Amino acid sequence: MDILHDILTTLDLKGALYFRTDFSPPWAVTVPDYNQAARFHLVAQGTCHVRLPDGAAADLGPGDLILIPGGRSHVLADAPGAEAPPLETVLQDAGYDGSGVLIAGGGRGGSTQMVCGHFSFRPGADHPILRALPDFVIVRAAQRLRYPILDDVLRLIARRIFAEGMGSTAAVTRLSEIVYIEILQSGVVTEGGLPRVLAALRDRQIGEAITLMHRRPGEAWTVSRLAAAVGMSRSRFADRFRELMDLGPMTYLADWRLQKALALLEDDRRTVQQVAAETGYLSAAAFTRAFAGRFGVPPTTFRRKAA
Repeated sequence: MDILHDILTTLDLKGALYFRTDFSPPWAVTVPDYNQAARFHLVAQGTCHVRLPDGAAADLGPGDLILIPGGRSHVLADAPGAEAPPLETVLQDAGYDGSGVLIAGGGRGGSTQMVCGHFSFRPGADHPILRALPDFVIVRAAQRLRYPILDDVLRLIARRIFAEGMGSTAAVTRLSEIVYIEILQSGVVTEGGLPRVLAALRDRQIGEAITLMHRRPGEAWTVSRLAAAVGMSRSRFADRFRELMDLGPMTYLADWRLQKALALLEDDRRTVQQVAAETGYLSAAAFTRAFAGRFGVPPTTFRRKAA
């Protein structure tokens, strides 16, 4: 089992392209909050100053990419301190109809051209990988040479979006999903808890235990059974798991079962009772209590809203 594939498929990772920009100085825009999403901006030409609400800031140049995992509001501008109207205002003023290039700014000096979009997840999606990401990730053009697959995909995105034509948006959207995956597993992220969580997934014994839970989430796993399955003592297994994942194995299993339930509930051919059984609950009532306690609504309500 490709454990990262299983995680991102269950969480329903999807890429979306907003637009390609052509901003000329002076320009600035405030990008709003967007829950359950990770924003990205790839600079193809020019420069961009990025500022987050907590004061963190960065300057991007050609070939640089920024990923803002939590969907937090942020400012994009040609220079620090610029007054930045909301994105909706910029779109309206530019008469942007959702296709082509978003052109904005004062029309003076060199333009900044970017590819902007986001990665979304299913409502309620959660996993230690998502929680371990830092507030923002920057991949510099100079860094990309150390990550050839990531570099290749970013080059393809830039080439495809500027080539335009039929299918360009679809191609960039799919390629952007590869960018997210490569950022996660390449090692380019060195801050936050992501390296530790990835080490758990790659660990011969802890990774195997996680794979077992993912492969058979409905099994009556215990700490002792998982430890025996991977050849560790119960105490050593529990301590090592918590050290790497920052939570215990049974907490991880309970959380993962509910994430699988979210995905399974989208299939209306399965009854709530079947979803409960497939995710390890002894009764539909126990499943409903756990689901409502985690997501605030019973599974039947969640399914109705999702539909």
